[in-house]
Amino acid sequence: MNGSSSSSASQSSEGAAPGARGWRPDWALAVVFVALAAVSAAALWWFYRSGSLLYYGDAVAHLNIARRIVDSRTPGLDQIGTVWLPLPHLLAAPLARDDFLWRSGLAGAIPAALSFVVAGCFLFAAARRLLKNTPAAITAVALLATNPNLLYLASIPMTEAIFLAAFFALLYLTVRFRDKPSAWTAIGAGLAALAGTLTRYEGWFLIPFAGLYLLVAGRRFLPAILFLVVASAGPAAWLAHNWWHYGDPLEFYHGPSSAKAIYERALAQGLARYPGDGDWARAVRYFAAASRLVAGWGLVLCGLAGAVLLARGRRLWPLVLCLLPPAFYVISMQSGSAPIFVPHLWPFSYYNTRYGVATIPLWVLGGAALAAWAARSRAWASLAVVAIAVAPWLAAASHEAWICWKESQVNSETRRAWTREAAQFLREHYNGGGIIASFGDLTGIFLEAGIPLRETLHSGNAPHWQAALRRPDLFLWEEWAVAYSGDPVATAILRAQRDGPRFECVKMIALKGAPVIEIYQRRR
Repeated sequence: MNGSSSSSASQSSEGAAPGARGWRPDWALAVVFVALAAVSAAALWWFYRSGSLLYYGDAVAHLNIARRIVDSRTPGLDQIGTVWLPLPHLLAAPLARDDFLWRSGLAGAIPAALSFVVAGCFLFAAARRLLKNTPAAITAVALLATNPNLLYLASIPMTEAIFLAAFFALLYLTVRFRDKPSAWTAIGAGLAALAGTLTRYEGWFLIPFAGLYLLVAGRRFLPAILFLVVASAGPAAWLAHNWWHYGDPLEFYHGPSSAKAIYERALAQGLARYPGDGDWARAVRYFAAASRLVAGWGLVLCGLAGAVLLARGRRLWPLVLCLLPPAFYVISMQSGSAPIFVPHLWPFSYYNTRYGVATIPLWVLGGAALAAWAARSRAWASLAVVAIAVAPWLAAASHEAWICWKESQVNSETRRAWTREAAQFLREHYNGGGIIASFGDLTGIFLEAGIPLRETLHSGNAPHWQAALRRPDLFLWEEWAVAYSGDPVATAILRAQRDGPRFECVKMIALKGAPVIEIYQRRR
């Protein structure tokens, strides 16, 4: 796996070459960057033209959170909210200020696409340093860039690509630290981990393991301490944010909008428990199914074979790091906080299949190790590994076979239908005066209708929001209301019928399998 020719190629392309030769440009990395940029731009254009940037309800929510930071009755960082971590929204907020970028979804898709390019470059650098083989590192990037599920998630306002950029940066810097321990490398690794902790919660799970690795690899306390201080600033900041704005540092975990609270309400209504809740074997089974559907059986086979080679070669830290995100999800499933539904297992539907992306780093790094090992006897080994990995997608050359796209398409059909109908109504009838509505899926109506969020009163506009719900006779000044039947806004409208102001339901949208949408206008 460490042939002399490939090793020298790797060393000559590391970028900075000390000594008489001086600095030389890293042409291999430059080619990888250009190729990834072209692939990412093409994928973004394709999904934009297909109209599927905002199929995921979460994508719409991320986009609207970014928009309300800069477009709200009370704009500012308090609009970040709770539950979802802030970095993706902060990256999208400057772009979301533009109406076209907001309404099209590009404001959130562009940061994801750029993050995919960054992720691929760090993956290339990490694999090259780890395997001492440039063709194998290129194989890793090719495996990443030919996965249609990942390309879709990296082309829409979602968080997976941003987290992968942070993850692969952490991988590269920890591998580099093993070769050249230094405080600056530890700080760089801490910054990469910090970005991950502000993007997805599995980033929090990585911190103690990475800190322990730096302690063992560096054999000194200082680098590990520097890493832990920098990396832990993310969770500390989020706890402080939740405490300052909601009075509870764990609001994101057990507040009314948290996954835990949503699950408890579902159980109270008699719904069945999530698959894997309290059952380790079932949790592993469902997560493994999601991983295979997201990665494809070809990449899984190559990745498993390469992972064995990495273990035999005692390259254990990259394996451990790549196994941590999957372990986080299995633990979350067993505790009932992160369900996954796959179409061939009960309840035979789609939900959170994208969590299978957490195994992609393991499979692509394993595929690169397999290519490096096979290249000893076959020059075309990298092409063979890539061909095996893409075989499932070539065999079913349709986006209908891409589980993440299919999930977003199936689960959004009804939501997109009532969003379109409500937005059309408001475009034709709304002429100002303000709208009160719960922030969530209903906000997609205003996005599609082109109504600025500063025209709306929502849960992010405290304390006016609470006052309008509790005393509509005194504080409900809006001319319009958009509500789910029976939600707090609809309840406030009903309460106001006695003491005023009085509203008339001018539009009701009732579609099978969806909540009833009610649009009210103040009566004069």
